[in-house]
Amino acid sequence: MPERDEADKHYLGHRQRLRARFMEAGDEALADYELLELLLFRSIPRRDVKPLAKTLIKKFGSFAEVVTARPERLREVEGLSEGSIADFGLIRASAKRLGRATLQKRPVLSSFKDVIDYCRSAMAYSEREEFRVLFLDKRNAIIADEVLSVGTVDHTPVYPREIVRRALELSSTALILAHNHPSGDPTPSAADIRMTEEIVSISTMMGIIVHDHLIIGKHGHASFKGLRIL
Repeated sequence: MPERDEADKHYLGHRQRLRARFMEAGDEALADYELLELLLFRSIPRRDVKPLAKTLIKKFGSFAEVVTARPERLREVEGLSEGSIADFGLIRASAKRLGRATLQKRPVLSSFKDVIDYCRSAMAYSEREEFRVLFLDKRNAIIADEVLSVGTVDHTPVYPREIVRRALELSSTALILAHNHPSGDPTPSAADIRMTEEIVSISTMMGIIVHDHLIIGKHGHASFKGLRIL
C-alpha cells in the first residue's frame, strides 16, 4: 500500500502542477502531449495519463490530430476510455461552434481570416474529403453552412446542380465553396478546377455569385480567388 500511496502522490502532484502552469502561462506554455494530459484528466481520474498522451501524439501526430481522429481509430489505442473519446468530440464541436459564431456576426467577405480559421477547425484534420458550402445573402452574411458531400481519403462526389438547387431553396445570392485535402497538400487538382468551373457556370446562369473556393490542408490552404483561378 505505501508504494501505491507514493504513486498516487506522484500523479496527483503532477496534475496540480500542470493545471497551475496552464492557468498561469496559458496553452502556449504546454507541449501538445501536456495539453492532451489536461483533457484526459477529466475522464481518467485515477491514473498517470502522461504515457497515454504521448502514445496518442505518436500515433496521430499532434493535439489537433488526436482530438479530430475518428472514434473507431481512437478505440485502437489501449487504455483510452469512451469518456475520453466523448471529450475529444466535445472539443471538436466547441471549436466549430465558436468559429461559426464569429462568422455569423459580420459579412464574411470582410473577415477572410475568420473564414479560413473556421474551415480549418471544421475540416483540416478530417481523414476523409468533405465538401462544404457557405451560403450567403445579399449582405454576404451566412444563411447556412452545410457539408453537402463526404467521400474517401482522396475524393468526394460533388454535384454542381444540387449545390445551386440548395442555394435557390435558401434564397442565397452568393457562395463560398470549401473542401479539404486529407493528404495535407492544399494544391488544387485538375479535377478541383474543372468542378469549380462547372459550379461557377451553373451558378452564374441563376444569378448566384461564387466568391471563392477554398482548399484546406493540415498545414495551409489555397484560395482559388487568391490564385486567380476564379
